[in-house]
Amino acid sequence: MRKRGLRPLMAGAAALFAITLVAGCTSTTEDSTTDRQGTTSDENKASGDTVVIGWSGPEADHGWLGAINSGAIAAAEGFDDVELRQAEGTNDANQQIAAVEKFINDGVDAIVLLPTDGAALTQAAQKAMDAGIPVINVDREFSSTFASRATILGDNYGMGVSAGTYICEQLDGKSDAVVAEIAGIDSLPLTQDRSQGFKDALDTCGLEVGPRVAADFTVAGGESAASQLLSANPKIDAIWNHDDDQGVGVMAAIESAGRSEFFMVGGAGSVNMMDRIKADDSVVKATVIYPSTQAADGIALARLIAQGKTLGDLITPSVPYRIVLDAPVVTKDNVDEFIKLAFES
Repeated sequence: MRKRGLRPLMAGAAALFAITLVAGCTSTTEDSTTDRQGTTSDENKASGDTVVIGWSGPEADHGWLGAINSGAIAAAEGFDDVELRQAEGTNDANQQIAAVEKFINDGVDAIVLLPTDGAALTQAAQKAMDAGIPVINVDREFSSTFASRATILGDNYGMGVSAGTYICEQLDGKSDAVVAEIAGIDSLPLTQDRSQGFKDALDTCGLEVGPRVAADFTVAGGESAASQLLSANPKIDAIWNHDDDQGVGVMAAIESAGRSEFFMVGGAGSVNMMDRIKADDSVVKATVIYPSTQAADGIALARLIAQGKTLGDLITPSVPYRIVLDAPVVTKDNVDEFIKLAFES
């Protein structure tokens, strides 16, 4: 069923886990001042009116994006009251705009959209909202808050903070440590946010970012950037590599150079890196999660919103407008908790 005229109702934060939506019950006592007003966990799990959800994302030319896409499909298949309409993945903003317009013309009940470019897709998303179709914005934000009913994001700044905090802990007391950074695409706001969070975290323990290079989220780019970094710096104590896909190339460069005097922290959470972390036989000692479950969470939220339901764990009867997912550090001590959510590079 479609809820007309939906607009952002509130800002909030919640954690959505993998493909299933966690929606438990909150107990109250007789003298409690708050009682649940929204739908319960059982009501959320129960089949409701069938909802048609349109899903569009970029081309799956990266392991993380492949996992995003497969997660959205699996999430929809997990609900017997969801019909998924999937647009072909594309890195062309105009093609994605056309896909959104088709969803609108088809009269879908909700749209989950990971835009190839948030600003470029804002107007199309706004058009859907104006038509009464709630839009769930995933990962890359629109330039207007009115273009979506809910927004689900990974925490790019938090990734940098997590990586920097871990490195601070491992280099405790080593004030002259050389900390290197292999970033993603420097022109992207997400890369800038990750780097700022990293710098800020290192500042808290008296360290600073030393040698820094940027890659492009590809294996070849990672290998080239890492080779440049290693050849120019004979001594390194720690490296943060922003992205585990490009990390495949980074590791190739490290192994080719025969370097092992430092430890490395990855980013995003690939199976490749988690396997290395678990084996504990390389320089890779940790990675920082950037959830590849965001689109799956988007499908789950779209279903709730289209059916007029709420998050069962909240007292306020609502689905939050803005959800920023956590950026935990994965080490050999907790890798088994996260590896089932990892993506293949």
